[in-house]
Amino acid sequence: MTMRFDGRVAIVTGAGGGLGREHALALAARGARLVINDLGGARDGSGGSATAAETVAAEVRAVGGQAIANAASVTDPVAVRAMVETAMTEWGRVDVLVNNAGVLRDKTFAKMELEDFRFVVDVHLMGAVNCTKAVWDIMRAQNYGRIVMTTSSSGLYGNFGQSNYGAAKMALVGLMQTLSIEGAKNDIRVNCLAPTAHTRMTEDLGARLPLDLLGPDTVSPGLLHLVSEDAPTRCILAAGGGGFERAYVTLTQGIRAVGEDAPEQVAARFAEISDRTGEIVPEMGAAQGMVELSKAQAASDA
Repeated sequence: MTMRFDGRVAIVTGAGGGLGREHALALAARGARLVINDLGGARDGSGGSATAAETVAAEVRAVGGQAIANAASVTDPVAVRAMVETAMTEWGRVDVLVNNAGVLRDKTFAKMELEDFRFVVDVHLMGAVNCTKAVWDIMRAQNYGRIVMTTSSSGLYGNFGQSNYGAAKMALVGLMQTLSIEGAKNDIRVNCLAPTAHTRMTEDLGARLPLDLLGPDTVSPGLLHLVSEDAPTRCILAAGGGGFERAYVTLTQGIRAVGEDAPEQVAARFAEISDRTGEIVPEMGAAQGMVELSKAQAASDA
């Protein structure tokens, strides 16, 4: 069955180019009504212009779709709320939020100014928080919502020179984990997308990547599934070049070490602690404590 979004309203941040634009056009092509958000600033977050958002909104309308352009900064909660109110006034609902807006201020941690760290976290993490907060009660009231956080392999696995970006991107995974639990009873499904694509954000990688294979259009099919009616929830989907994979935060079975020599036991048995045989994907944070308490209970019963 063809995936459709007829009657759905979607907000895509950072949609003035690159991945966001591709996501928006893909949603519009399948019937969604769009709020095209983009501050229109430089890659480092400086400057701003409504032109980028207006251009993409015009692209949507040119092929018969419905779209509103918006140039709010996701770091401004008042402007974000106004953006959502505009969508509600125009269409009466918000079904999909794609938190895609982002910036880069890459430097090694030794050379990075705290302001550059703070700003990147503010855009990626707090920007997603601001947008999600603005639509959360709407989605709860309508008992339907699909939200995607744009994470990154730099957050999941690290990348030289991107401590600020990586920290923000991994924080979005933590946000997704809890919101997927809290939103479940109202059918609000929350997922993460970790894209690999040739956009303005990755242009410095140059010849190190086969850029012709990494178009943003190869990522958007995964995004569409994550915001569809049949979407999963609490998924970290990696995508790029037509490849799709899932990433997990797992917990090993580990050991129990107590007593005065517990530090030495941990050191001596660290390979056993690290053994991934029988590892689990916890349903919630309390699972860690249950695993540890089960070891303690087993020891006391012995």
